[in-house]
Order: sequence, then C-alpha cells, then structure tokens
Amino acid sequence: MLFNSFEFFLFLPLVFALYWFVLNRSLQWQNALILVASYFFYGWWSWAFMGLLMLSTALDYAYGFWVASPDRKKAKLFLWLSIVNNLGILAVFKYYNFFALQFQEGLELLGLHTNPVLLQVALPIGISFYTFHGMSYVFDIYRGQQKPVRNFVDYAVFVSFFPLLVAGPIERANHLLPQVQKARTFNYQQALEGCRLILWGLFKKVVIADTLAGMVDQIYQNPGELNSFTLILGAIGFSFQIYGDFSGYSDIALGTAKLFGFELLSNFKFPYFSRDLAEFWRRWHISLSSWFRDYLYIPLGGSKNGKAKAIRNTFIIFLVSGFWHGASWNFIVWGLIHACGFLPLLLLNKNRQHTTDVVAQNRMLPTWKELFQLLSTFTFVTFAWIFFRAETLSDAALYLQTLCTKFNTSGGIQGTSVVAWGALLLLLDWYLRHNERSLRVPAQRILRNGIYFVFALAVLLKLGSQQSFIYFQF
Repeated sequence: MLFNSFEFFLFLPLVFALYWFVLNRSLQWQNALILVASYFFYGWWSWAFMGLLMLSTALDYAYGFWVASPDRKKAKLFLWLSIVNNLGILAVFKYYNFFALQFQEGLELLGLHTNPVLLQVALPIGISFYTFHGMSYVFDIYRGQQKPVRNFVDYAVFVSFFPLLVAGPIERANHLLPQVQKARTFNYQQALEGCRLILWGLFKKVVIADTLAGMVDQIYQNPGELNSFTLILGAIGFSFQIYGDFSGYSDIALGTAKLFGFELLSNFKFPYFSRDLAEFWRRWHISLSSWFRDYLYIPLGGSKNGKAKAIRNTFIIFLVSGFWHGASWNFIVWGLIHACGFLPLLLLNKNRQHTTDVVAQNRMLPTWKELFQLLSTFTFVTFAWIFFRAETLSDAALYLQTLCTKFNTSGGIQGTSVVAWGALLLLLDWYLRHNERSLRVPAQRILRNGIYFVFALAVLLKLGSQQSFIYFQF
C-alpha cells in the first residue's frame, strides 16, 4: 500500500479509530492491532512475501535469546548465525542475480561459457530495511545494550510497524521497543503535529517530486539526444525529486507514527543546506548512515587506529552503502564518489566541523562563504546522483559525456519547471531549517488554515497518479 494512495486514506482512519476508540484500554490489543494492520499494509503490495517477513522476524526473535547467553562463545556463534541469515536473505533476493551475472562474465573472459540460473522474482519491498532492524536488535543484545523481548507481538511490531516498514527510517530497538511496551495515551498536540507532517510529506512527494519525475525520466531515457544545459537541468531536477520523494516519505512515516503515540527517529534534516559532504551525510538518510557508523565503521576500528585504517574504513562504509542501495555497479561507483569526496575532509580533520549548528544560525541569510559552501556541496552531490539515477554505469557515462560535449543553453519549459519547484522546496526548507518537525505556520488562524487548505488541495488534485516512492526499490 502506498502512502499516496486513496486506499491508505481509508486504511489510516479505520486503524486510528479502532486503536484509540475501541482498543484504547488494552496495550496488548493495541499492539496486536498494529501488527495485523502492518501485515495487511505490507500484504496489500504482495502477500507472496509475507512469509519472508515473518520468517525474518521469527529468526531474529529467537536469536535474541541465544545471543543473550552468558556463554560468550555461544553468544558469538549465534550472533554470526544471525548475520549470515540476514545477509543470506539479502544475498538471495537482492544480490544473487548480480553475482551470478558477474561470475558468468568473469568465466567468459577465460573462454568458458555458462548459462547461470537467475531468479525471476521481484525484489521483496522493504527487505533492506526490516533485515537491518533485526540485525541491529541482535547486535544490541550481544553488546549488552538491549535485553531480549519476551513478548513476540511487541518484537514483531518493532520490526514491522507499518509507517516505517517499507522505507524506514531504520529504527533502533532501544528507541522504539520501549515505546511499544509502554501504555500510550492520546495526545492531541502530538496528533496535530503528525497531521502537519503527513501533509508536508505528501506535498513534497505528490506535488513536487512527482511533478519533476516526468521531466527527469524523459531526460535520463534519452541523454544522447539532448544538450548540456538540458542534462544539467535533469541532474538538478533529480536532486530535488529524490529529496522530495524520500524525505516526503519519511515525513509521512513520522507523522503517521505520531497519530499512534510513537516518535520515530529523524531521517532528514535539510541535507541541501550542508556546508560540506560530512555534514550532508549527517543530514541525509540519517538512520542508514548512523547504522553503518555504529555497526560497521566503529567495529572496524573507526578512526582510532590511525589515518590509514580510518581511510580504509571510510571507503568500506561508502562502498557498502552504495551496494546496499542496489545490486549494480553504478551504485557502487556512487558510493566511491562520495568516499573520494569525504577523503579530503578526513585527511584535514575537518569532517566534524558542522555537527550541531545550522547554517545561518541566527541570521536570515547565509554569508557569502556559507553560500559558496552550500553550492559546492550541492553541486558535488548532484554530480554523484547521476550515477545513482542512471540505469547502468554505461548510461551514466553517456550522460556525462553528452553533458560535457553538446554545449547549448536551450532548456525551455524544463528549466522553468526545475527552477520553480526547486526554489519552492528550498524556500520552505529554509524557513523550517531549525527544526524539521516544527511545521506550524506563525500566522492568524484564518490565514494559517488557508495555507494548510491550499497544500491539501494541491495534494488531492495530484493524488490520483500514485507514483511509487523511489526508495521502495531498495
């Protein structure tokens, strides 16, 4: 089920009404309702993969008890079994065909011809997200940061909570599980904030991202027939599209969770207002980058064992992050580009310059220096997005080759569209940049409600398209 579908707008009020007005006296029944609703939400896309989700949930639930064993050898054994199981699921459904084809190409270079058996199945939606939920739970138990959950329903809700099930944010057990296990009471202000987040997320996705999607798709389908200026517009357009699409999803997820009394982790904090690449990754897909930091970068030694190992570990997490997004060389190159861009900051010890402050902290506008930093970071990120958006590595190469050779300044209506929607998104984000969850318009009630009405009307007029979210494919 898609957040931007009419079915969801029938599903959500029904679950909300049952949750708060029928089952509000029993935490166990509320959690059971959330679990059933989550499985229904997932099964609406494909009931065929429900078994895989349930199997993954059951395995990590069981591993949690075994990993908690005081016998550290036994605990470590089951930790590795959990890792193998989770990565094995990903390897089969997400990466098998990629490795099979690469193996075939390698053998053909040696003069050996093979016909590998390929899986003819769709990628299970959300598989990369719910397997990472389970892995983090088992890791945290092994480290002594989390105790095994006795109630299976509580654990299954943590893994399968429908607002975050298919595209995150990737939650942590010590953050979400206590909320699952604690009695919840309806909070009007929290629910109101949730509705605003849902509206803002839908506006970013349905009105901005989906409007740009048609133009971006046309440009990326025929890069060799277009001129440099149009390709630049396409690259910038995709930067705004993917941000509106994915951050819009995250806003809807956070807002929906608020309606049920939950607070999810933030996943975006205005990444296009970053002054360097390190700050960008502290603001873009925060739950994934922090997951790799805590469960891969730090266990590998982080930056504590000298520059050489810090560089090695940095390249590992960026390459793995790229591969996490998709079984294709263009995603790996995308990760490599970001690793190379991050490297100078690491070598100069400037990768932690901007950890808590916001650009133009107490000012309306950035300084000239800050503006240059923002534009430089955005340009680098937009360049890297070309490899992310292209279907293959050769498509990305053709895009860049044409961009650098067919100089022309005609962009027509495409340029107007990118500038208009991009400027609107940036202006709204600039106004909200101090707090990604504070969306209350500071105006008289009539004007404020009028603004909300305009946003809602724009969403309703565009809602029928029901374009899928970009990150569903990962």
